[in-house]
Amino acid sequence: MDLQQLRYVVEVAATSSFTRAAERCFVTQSALSHQIAALERELGQRLFVRSSRSVRLTEAGEAFVVPARTAVLAAEQAKEDAAAAVGDVVGTLRLGVIPTVTAVDVPALLLAYRSAHPSARVELRVGNSDSLMAAIRRGGLDAALLGLREEVQPTGVASRLLASDHLVAVVPSAHALAEAASVGIRDLAGMTFADFPAGTSGRAQSDAAFAAAEVERDVAFEADSAELILGLVAAGLAVTLLAPGVVARAKADVVTVDLHRGPVRNEYVAWDAAAPRSVARAFLSVLAGHEPR
Repeated sequence: MDLQQLRYVVEVAATSSFTRAAERCFVTQSALSHQIAALERELGQRLFVRSSRSVRLTEAGEAFVVPARTAVLAAEQAKEDAAAAVGDVVGTLRLGVIPTVTAVDVPALLLAYRSAHPSARVELRVGNSDSLMAAIRRGGLDAALLGLREEVQPTGVASRLLASDHLVAVVPSAHALAEAASVGIRDLAGMTFADFPAGTSGRAQSDAAFAAAEVERDVAFEADSAELILGLVAAGLAVTLLAPGVVARAKADVVTVDLHRGPVRNEYVAWDAAAPRSVARAFLSVLAGHEPR
């Protein structure tokens, strides 16, 4: 049994796929499969149940993968700590990003990070703020860029506020409100909305604003992509509430209208509060130079 075999098992368990695991480990699928089969022979136990459609852990595999993951992470941490002792940053930064980040230019930020630390790698995961915070808490992510409504603070993680922004009403260019200087929540009553899926942090901002105003709204379209939401608005199917920077970046054929006493969205960077890895500490240092002034 060696560390590489443990790494292969961990990746197959994480991806439920020998093909994707091999891609992430930069080996051929046949080489990865051969090593896992050799490990199973050594253990005298099957770790995975394979079929033409899926790969899943056996009971023995479920028991094995937990300490295997711990061993792989410990080995990576040892490598990173040794490099950090002489001022180098190595390893892979696992960064979560909401799809509506506007506080920083993510590509420019990662360019600066890689320029400062060329031996480091970056693994990006796009998701909603709640799932990204949960991933940090369980050790699956090193840091994340979040967006939360004003009344909500990041929980179970260390965090720093990056920016605050008022959401605006977004309407089709030919909409009756397109020429308005500003509108209130009640002015949007009875209109058809497109928004993020119910229960997500992106949706909560608008839901809370309408609930506070005691105004019901019809969310007929749900999507986890701001670009798709704006496409629905541009097509005349709906209106929505979004941060102005998100709308400007998409360049959709829509009109933004100031929303009187509209909801505030706060953007944060969050990271592991207990033991941030060297790649995360380096990322936070680079981010500090890119934060809004």
